Amino acid sequence: MIWLGIDTSNTPLSVAIVKDGVLLSEENTSMTNNHSLRAMPAIEEVFSKVGITPSEIDAIAVSEGPGSYTGVRIGVTIAKTLAWTLKKPVFGVSSLKVLAANGVFFNGFICPIVDARRNNVYSGVYKYADGELETIIEDGHYSIEYLKSLLIEFNEPILFVGKDTAMHEEFLVETFGDRAVIAPFYMNLPRASSLIHIAEQVSESEDVHSFVPEYRRIPEAEANWLKEQGKGQSHD
Repeated sequence: MIWLGIDTSNTPLSVAIVKDGVLLSEENTSMTNNHSLRAMPAIEEVFSKVGITPSEIDAIAVSEGPGSYTGVRIGVTIAKTLAWTLKKPVFGVSSLKVLAANGVFFNGFICPIVDARRNNVYSGVYKYADGELETIIEDGHYSIEYLKSLLIEFNEPILFVGKDTAMHEEFLVETFGDRAVIAPFYMNLPRASSLIHIAEQVSESEDVHSFVPEYRRIPEAEANWLKEQGKGQSHD
C-alpha cells in the first residue's frame, strides 16, 4: 500500500511517501516559507524522487490541526482535492499527535506545544502504551497556566516537544523542575512519515466532502476555570 502524507499545520512543512511500511522519501523544512507556494512543489518533488505518480497512491494522510489556521486549511484542502481527483481515501490525524509521536521511546507523558499567541498554546498530553499513543489530556487551546494546572496533578516525567516549546521553556522548567524534559531540536519537527504511521491505525477514512480542519478552541472547562480565577476567557 502506498501512502502520501502531508503536514502543513504550522511553520514546519513535511511531506512523505511510504510504501508497504517502508519510507521511500520525506521532505522536512522548518523555514518560514509560504505553504501555499511550497506545499505542492514539495509533494511533486517526493513523487519525482521515488518515481511514483499520484495515481499510484492508495491513501492520503493529512494533519488536520490544531495549529496555524492558514497552514491547516492549506494541507486539508490539498489532501481533499487530491483525494477527490484521484478517488483515494483521506485520513485526518491530529497535528499534536504527530508531534507526540517523536517521543516514541520516552517513558512518561509527552506534551506537544504549539504557540497560539497571548500566552496560550495548542497542546494535549499523550503516553505510549503497547507501542501506541494513548491520550491522557485531549487536544485543546489552553492558556499555559491552565495547562500547568492540568499537568501538576500527575507525578510523571513530561517530555515537551515542538519548536514552540522554546517560547515557554523557562516557565515549564521552573514549574515542573526535574520532571520537565525539553526535547532536543531534532525531535521538534513533525514528520509526515509519523503521520502516515498513525493514519494506518485509523479504521475509517474521512468523508471527503464533510472533512474539515480541527482548529480547536479554548475548552469549556478552562473557560470556567479562568472565570473562577477572575481572568476571563483567553483567545488566540
